[in-house]
Amino acid sequence: MKILIPAFLLLAVSCSTQEPGNDQPATPDAFFAGGTWLDMTYSFSASTLYWPNNKIGFELDTMSHGISPGGYFYASNQFCAPEHGGTHLDAPIHFAENGFTSDQIPLTSLMGSAVVVDVSANAAQNRDYLAGVADFEAWEAGNGQIPDNAVVLIRTGYGKFYPDPLTYFGTDKKGEEAVADLHFPGLDPAAAEWMVANRKIKAVGLDTPSIDYGQSTDFKSHQILLGKNIPVFENVARLDQLPVKGSFVIALPMKIEGGSGGPLRLIAWVAN
Repeated sequence: MKILIPAFLLLAVSCSTQEPGNDQPATPDAFFAGGTWLDMTYSFSASTLYWPNNKIGFELDTMSHGISPGGYFYASNQFCAPEHGGTHLDAPIHFAENGFTSDQIPLTSLMGSAVVVDVSANAAQNRDYLAGVADFEAWEAGNGQIPDNAVVLIRTGYGKFYPDPLTYFGTDKKGEEAVADLHFPGLDPAAAEWMVANRKIKAVGLDTPSIDYGQSTDFKSHQILLGKNIPVFENVARLDQLPVKGSFVIALPMKIEGGSGGPLRLIAWVAN
C-alpha cells in the first residue's frame, strides 16, 4: 500500500538537497505545487453550532472598525465562545483525568496521513448509526490495513446539514432538555476499543457534533480514545472532498493553557 510520507519530512529533504545541475535547492512551494490544500474547518460566527445546553455561542464584538483619530484605518474585535463547538478539538483531559490538556498535546499527534472511512450510506438510513468494527474491516479489505500513525476520519455524510441544527443535531431545541432529542451518528465504542487494541492511530475525527452518537449517555468512545491520549476532531468540514487515503492532515487548535478543547483549524493536503 502506498503511504504518504509526512509533509514536514518531505520538506526537510527537499529544502536540504539539490537536483543535479541545479544551483538552487528545491523549495516548499515546489513540493506543494504537486497537490491542493483543502480547508476542513467551518468558519466561526453567529451560526456556529454548539451543544444545545451551552449558555452562549460564538460572540464577536467590534471594538474598532474605521478611521482612527490618527487618520489611518484600524479594526479590532474581541470574541467569546465555549471550547467545544464548530470545528474543534477534544483534548484528552475532556474525558480522562490525567490526559493531555490542549496545550500539552504533542504536535506529532495533530498531523499525519489520513484515511477516510465512509459510512454515509448506512448513516443516511439511520440517524443513530454507529460506525462499527465491520466498517473498519470492510475499509481494510478494500484498501489494506490502516497504516501506523494514521489520522482516522469517519465520514457520515452529515456535514451537508451544517449549520442547520434541526437536520444536523436532530433537534433545534435549546437547553438541557434538548439533549435527550439529539440524533446523529457516531463511533461504536466497540470500534474505538478495536482501534486502540489493534491499530496504532494518532487521532480520530468525524463530521458530526460528537464522536459518540447523539443518544449516548456515557460517552464511552470519548472515554476510550481520550483515555489513551488520542485527540478527537469534531464537526469536520468537507470530508466528502477527501480521498479514502493518500492525504495529509494538519489540525492545529487554539493553544489554551489547561484547556479541555478549543477551536480547531483543520486542513488537508491532497496530491493532484
